[in-house]
Amino acid sequence: MTSTASPNNAQSRPGTVFRVVSGNFMEMFDFFLFGFYATAIASAFFPSGDELASLMMTFMTFGAGFLMRPLGAIFLGAYVDRVGRRKGLIVTLALMAMGTLLIACVPGYATIGYAAPLLVLTGRLLQGFSAGVELGGVSVYLAEMATPGRKGFYVSWQSASQQVAVVAAAALGFGLNKWLTPAQVGEWGWRIPFFVGCMIVPVLFVIRRSLQETEEFMARKHRPEVKEIFRSMLNNWALVVSGMMLVAMTTVSFYLITVYTPTFGKSVLHLTTSAALIVTLCVGVSNFIWLPVMGALSDRVGRRPLLLCFSALAILTAYPALHWLVNSPSFAHMLEVELWLSFLYASYNGAMVVALTEVMPVEVRTVGFSLAYSLATAVFGGFTPAIATGLIEYTGDKSAPGWWMTFAAACGLCATLVLYRRQRLRGAETPAEGMAA
Repeated sequence: MTSTASPNNAQSRPGTVFRVVSGNFMEMFDFFLFGFYATAIASAFFPSGDELASLMMTFMTFGAGFLMRPLGAIFLGAYVDRVGRRKGLIVTLALMAMGTLLIACVPGYATIGYAAPLLVLTGRLLQGFSAGVELGGVSVYLAEMATPGRKGFYVSWQSASQQVAVVAAAALGFGLNKWLTPAQVGEWGWRIPFFVGCMIVPVLFVIRRSLQETEEFMARKHRPEVKEIFRSMLNNWALVVSGMMLVAMTTVSFYLITVYTPTFGKSVLHLTTSAALIVTLCVGVSNFIWLPVMGALSDRVGRRPLLLCFSALAILTAYPALHWLVNSPSFAHMLEVELWLSFLYASYNGAMVVALTEVMPVEVRTVGFSLAYSLATAVFGGFTPAIATGLIEYTGDKSAPGWWMTFAAACGLCATLVLYRRQRLRGAETPAEGMAA
C-alpha cells in the first residue's frame, strides 16, 4: 500500500470515489429492478386470482430482503471494522452478485411450482445481507478519504451513485417498453435488465480490487475483536436507535420516489408505464444533482440546520403534494410532485449520511452506521411499497402514502434534535466536521 496509491492522494481522489461507489451502483440497480418490474415478477412467481394479493406478495418479498440487512450490518460490519474497508467492499459485491444471478435465472412458478418464489426469496435475502454493510462501508470509506472541511461533499457521492442506478434502470426499462410488447415484457423481457446487471459484475470486481485501504484505518493501532464490537454496540444502543430514526426520513422518501413510483403511476394514477419510468428517470437525475450540492452546503452551514429544515418541510408538504396529484393526475403533475419530493429527500440526505458517520464511535464506525441504516431500512423504508399499497387499499385514500412519508420525516426531525443535543452535551460539536448549530 504505497502512499502514491493512497486514497488520500489528491490526484487519485476522483478515481477512488468512482471505484468505491461502483459496487454501490450495482446494489441499487438490482434493488430498483425488483421494484420496477414488480407487476411482472408478481405474475411470474406469485400467481394469484387476486392481482392486489399477488402484488402485495411481491412487495413483501422485496421487503424481506431488508430484514436481512441488520444481520449483514452486524456480521459483515464487524468484519469490515476488523479487517479493513477494501476487503469488506469486495465481499459485499460478491454476495450481491450471487443474489442477482439467482433472481435472473430462476424459472417461473408455472415451470417449477413453489420452488420459484422460494428461490426468488433466497436471492432477495442474499442481496439484503450484502446490502446491510454496503452503504455503511462505502460511506465510511469516503468519510475517511475526504479532505478536511469537505467530508459532506465526498460522502454524498455514496447516495449520488444510487441515483445513477435509478437513471440506468429506468432508462433500460423505458427502452424495453418501446422495443417489446407488454406481453413480452411480462413474460420474459423483465429478465433482461437482471442479466445486464450480471454482465456488469466482473467489471466491478476488477474496479474494486484496485482500491487501496484508507490511511485512517491503516494508521489505527487497535483493531477491535468481534466481541469488543458487539459490546460497543450494546453499550451504544441508544445511539443506534437514534441513528435509525435519523435515517427513517431518507429511506422512506427514497423508496417512495424511486422504487414505488412506477407502480404508483400505473396502478393508482393510471398513467402509462413509459410515463412513470420517465418520471423515475427525472427523479434520479434530480437526486444526483442535489445530493452533492447539499452535501457541500452542509460542510459550510452544518448538518443540523439542513436536517431540521428539510424534515420540517417534508412534514408540512408531503401529504398535500400527493393529495393534489391524485385529484389532478397527469404526467406533468406527477413530475412536479416527484421532483419536489426529490428535492426534499436529496437535501436532507446530503447532510444525513455524513452526519451518521460522525456520530458513531470511530472504532465501530462501519458496524454502527450500517446497523442504524439497516434497521431503518428494515423497519421503515424496505416495506414502503407494501405499506403504501396497503394504506391506499385500507383507507381508500390514494394519497395515503404521503402520511407515511410525513411520519418518517417526523422521526428524522426528532432524531436530529436528540442526536445534536447529545453531541453538544458531550462537547463533540465541531464546525469543521459540519456540527454547526
